[in-house]
Amino acid sequence: MRVDDFPAELTPLQGAMPVWCATVDAAMWRHAAEDVREKGGRLVALWGARAAVHMTLTIRSGLVWLKLPLMPQQLLYPDIGDIFPAANRMQRAAFDLVGVRADSRDQRRWLRHGAWPGDQFPLRESFDGTHHWPNSGDDYAFVPVVGDGVHEIPVGPVHAGTIEPGHFRFSVVGERVLRLEQRLGYKHKGIEKRFESFAIQDGYRLAGRISGDSTVAYAWAYAMAAESAARLAPPPRALWLRALLLERERIANHLGDLGFLGNDAGLAFGLAQLSRLKERMLRTNLAFFQHRYLMDAIVPGGVARDLSREGAETIRREIESLHPEVARLKTIFDEHPGLQDRLISTGRVAPELADRLGLVGLAGRASAMAWDLRAQLPTPPYDQLDVRMVTHRNGDVAARVTVRFEEVLESLKLCAAILDRMPHGEIGSTLSIPTEGSTGLGWVEGWRGEVLIALEAGAGGSLRRVHAHDPSWQNWPVLEHAVIGNIVPDFPLINKSFNLSYSGVDL
Repeated sequence: MRVDDFPAELTPLQGAMPVWCATVDAAMWRHAAEDVREKGGRLVALWGARAAVHMTLTIRSGLVWLKLPLMPQQLLYPDIGDIFPAANRMQRAAFDLVGVRADSRDQRRWLRHGAWPGDQFPLRESFDGTHHWPNSGDDYAFVPVVGDGVHEIPVGPVHAGTIEPGHFRFSVVGERVLRLEQRLGYKHKGIEKRFESFAIQDGYRLAGRISGDSTVAYAWAYAMAAESAARLAPPPRALWLRALLLERERIANHLGDLGFLGNDAGLAFGLAQLSRLKERMLRTNLAFFQHRYLMDAIVPGGVARDLSREGAETIRREIESLHPEVARLKTIFDEHPGLQDRLISTGRVAPELADRLGLVGLAGRASAMAWDLRAQLPTPPYDQLDVRMVTHRNGDVAARVTVRFEEVLESLKLCAAILDRMPHGEIGSTLSIPTEGSTGLGWVEGWRGEVLIALEAGAGGSLRRVHAHDPSWQNWPVLEHAVIGNIVPDFPLINKSFNLSYSGVDL
């Protein structure tokens, strides 16, 4: 679907990404979702804001941002969970936070674990964020599975390791998983409310801490949204530096996850070697960008610090060293019979299921979902780089491992090209104060998938509303399907092959 085919009248939003906006009524809300789905588009995000609900949809030309105003006495809107299954949890979260309700059969709470009263909504202006209510607790209606030999295994929310909290309810026969149901929301940090206390030029600091392994993606998305609201184009050199940081974040995360995947399948050698390579990158980040995980490197208007000639040469040598080592480790993974026995056919998500559920990012590309913003809708400097999108069809853990290895090798090539072609010049421009009510949107292909930030400016450079969306919203429900039919001991391997964010879906 292109802009000219869209069933509502759209207005372009100024910024780096091709975004069109429209205010619609309830009938058009659902009709637009049906039309986009029928023509191959996807739901990217859905959220509530005051007496309104918003959603963003992909079309071939870019992104459509729809707003549905609601009457204060009737904060009800049409359910689209049957069109886009990923919308279910987003709709439930919108009610918990703002009080806007979809007319869905599933009215269970998602984020409110009894930490605030049921008639209070944290993102309303009237909400007192300084007040502490006693935790009332709540009984969550997990879907029961019954039958001969069926029993439940509850896992979490507190885990044996240092991962973030999440509850997993397995229904099993023997070791075979019949069903998995998740409950998240234990990490709720009040980030979206916290944004309201930031000036627009400072919000990048909070954005970069939403999900610590994606600080570059979130900071760039925030900066892009702020620049869109302020009608500012960053200097070219700043954009090339942002791309270098984003690819380094992608490489480091893939290396770390590949090491843990090898270890979970019994190849401790893989963990040792890939951890060593990741650590080398993190130390280079610290030496030349002042933070191992690149926090606060991207700011609205540009980047916080330039890359010296010495830094560029060090990164070049690092790339030349990493490429053959990663390629050799990929060969070892591919040719290790015991490892492949654990990976092949485990946690498979068929392309048809991936398409139906809206699987995105590296996990989607491993199930034949050919979508990567760097290739399909490239912003500078990606429009000047020939990004090779990595896709596979098998959709199992082995395919997700292959996608990660191949994306590391591709990102190393991109980093080399960025260093070769990076222009000289300024690294930042001053962000002017946007007009009150101005909106902006940022959309970036992070290592896990596409990260989106939508913001509305308040008076005097304040932030009235910021919504951040992580690709894990789409992918957590798919993990429930990926584990069906597998044995319980394979769940850690399947889970790590996705490595979804708890923080990113619990703002």
